[in-house]
Amino acid sequence: MMIRVCEYDVRADSAADFERVHGADGAWAQLFSSSDGFEDTELFASVSNPGRYLTVDRFRDEASWRRFQVSHGEANLALDAQSAGLTVAEQELAGPDAD
Repeated sequence: MMIRVCEYDVRADSAADFERVHGADGAWAQLFSSSDGFEDTELFASVSNPGRYLTVDRFRDEASWRRFQVSHGEANLALDAQSAGLTVAEQELAGPDAD
């Protein structure tokens, strides 16, 4: 299994929209689910740092994640651009593309 964890700092007035887009049934999970090998997405809100969230995306393996990136690259970039205004910062903490 390949697990990708991202951290987001969300604008105070955008928390509800962010949760809708990044939640288990949100736009990101819907896009991921159009690719073979996607398992699930979870969204976690920080209790100690309001506005900070973690997403955990699971794919069957890294090859499934890479296939998603290739086959859905344009849709991925479009959704990223649409939801960019909801956050002030984001970082991949764990996964194949983490620094």
